[in-house]
Amino acid sequence: MAASMPLQVRALGRVDYLPTYQAMQDFTAQRTADEPDQLWICEHSPVFTQGLAGKQEHLLLPGDIPVVSTNRGGQVTYHGPGQVVAYPLIDLKRAGYFVKEYVYRIEEAVIRSLAHLGVTGHRVGGAPGIYVRLDDPFAHHRLAPALPGVDPFIGLGKIAALGIKVSRHCTYHGLALNVAMDLEPYSRINPCGYAGLKTVDLSTIGIQTTWDEVANLLAHKLAAQLAP
Repeated sequence: MAASMPLQVRALGRVDYLPTYQAMQDFTAQRTADEPDQLWICEHSPVFTQGLAGKQEHLLLPGDIPVVSTNRGGQVTYHGPGQVVAYPLIDLKRAGYFVKEYVYRIEEAVIRSLAHLGVTGHRVGGAPGIYVRLDDPFAHHRLAPALPGVDPFIGLGKIAALGIKVSRHCTYHGLALNVAMDLEPYSRINPCGYAGLKTVDLSTIGIQTTWDEVANLLAHKLAAQLAP
C-alpha cells in the first residue's frame, strides 16, 4: 500500500539555499500520488529567509548576508553552517494527519532528539519552534503557563525554528536545529519576528557533539514521528 512506503532520507550536505528551495518546489509540484515521501537533511551557507508574514522592520542589519523571500509561513530567520536543516516532503493526505498535528510531530521529533542529548526542549504557545531554559537547559520541570502581559520568552532561548508550506496536501520547507554555529547573525534580525528573542545552539548550552551526529539523530526521530 502507498501509505506504508518508507520515508526516503536524502543527505544533501552543505548546499546553497535558493537552489534547494527551488528543488523543493519542483519536487512538490511534480510528485504523483504514489511518490514516496522524502526527508532532506542539509546545512546552508549563511542566508536570512523571510516568510510570507515577514515584516521589513524585523530585518535590522543584514549586512553582507543575503536575504531571500520565501513562501513558507512565519517571519525572518537565519540559516548557516553548524545548523542541521531538515525538509520533510510529506503527503499529508496519504499520511492521514492534518497540518496542526504535522507541526506537533515535527516539534516532538526535535524534543526527543534533544532529550537523547540530555536537553529538555519546550514549546511556547503561539510561537512555533523549540526553546530551552537558559538557566538550566537540562531541567525537566514544565514551563508555567504564560500570564497575560508577561513576555513568554523570559528565561528562554530558541534552539530550533520551524516554518512550513503545504501545497496540494504536500509539505515542504521545515525546521532548523542549531548545533554549533556563529550566532552573531541573529543579532541582525528579530528572530521569527520577536524583538530581543535570544537564540542558542547546543554548543552554547554545554553539549559537545557533531553536526553529523545531530543530523542522523534528528533524521531518525523525524522518520519515526512522521510515519502514517
